Amino acid sequence: MTHPDPIPEGQSPETPTGQVADSVRGNWVDRLAPERARPYLRLSRADRPIGTWLLLLPCWWGLLLAMLSDGQARWLDLWVFVGCGIGAFLMRGAGCTWNDITDRHIDGSVARTASRPIPSGQVSVKGALAWLVVQALIAFCILLSFPPAAIVLGVVALVPVAIYPFAKRFTWWPQVFLGIAFNWGALLAWTAHTGRLEWPAVVLYLAGICWTLFYDTIYAHQDAEDDALIGVKSTARLFGERSPTWLRRFLVASVVLMSLAVILALRGGDPIAVLIALLGPWAFGLHMLRQLTRFDAEDTGRLLMLFRSNRDAGMLPLPFFAVALFL
Repeated sequence: MTHPDPIPEGQSPETPTGQVADSVRGNWVDRLAPERARPYLRLSRADRPIGTWLLLLPCWWGLLLAMLSDGQARWLDLWVFVGCGIGAFLMRGAGCTWNDITDRHIDGSVARTASRPIPSGQVSVKGALAWLVVQALIAFCILLSFPPAAIVLGVVALVPVAIYPFAKRFTWWPQVFLGIAFNWGALLAWTAHTGRLEWPAVVLYLAGICWTLFYDTIYAHQDAEDDALIGVKSTARLFGERSPTWLRRFLVASVVLMSLAVILALRGGDPIAVLIALLGPWAFGLHMLRQLTRFDAEDTGRLLMLFRSNRDAGMLPLPFFAVALFL
């Protein structure tokens, strides 16, 4: 994964470039986007695409597992696959915009986030609200093309999205709320294919929540000192030196639950297809285990690199699910 370069000496987060401190250097927003659009795209984290991947991948898990469950692949599935990609980009952008509106005073007090568009003065709160509405409305139009049960789930998903930014103010486990919001696509995509919500999707959803607890605890260690100073809660602060133990627990839970989801979806199916599909969560777990062996709570550069590497971890189940589907 690309490692972000530090802000050059003498350049503050508020310099005219508007570059955000933890963005990927040389990203398409900073290089190619129209100058007037850049602050809004940065507000949506378009210069930091990892969040879109982490929102999208559970959607693709749910869709492929649903296709495995009944052995059917329809043209609608292709649209669900593409629509989830567009929707993940838009809803991640809307969620980040909402998060930055609610956190604008906190972000200004944290070194890593002070350069974000609202605390740095690039975007006003009123402008951010308008941008939030635009993104959400376009995403809603895409959602309306899905089957009715999936539309209902998509609307309900707004509840955890709205709550998440406030979670770190009242619980040591805000990562649970992030997991509830970020893995909702596993439920939605399964339902878009089958027309109903079933147990394999729920178990897969729980696997995704455990995965989020794993990667976002790693991410939260970057801000642990600043969070302690301003009173913001996180699993990183809660676990402290015990973080590796907890990360191992989340790893095991993710793999076990995803494996159970595969077994439930394919019960009574071809044993070879089941075995191949099960290789997906095992490969996923091995990637997480490699992250755990490299974890260092004091190395912020490595923490960000490990967090971003979860795109690759989340990708690993997909080819195994796809091969099992077409056996």
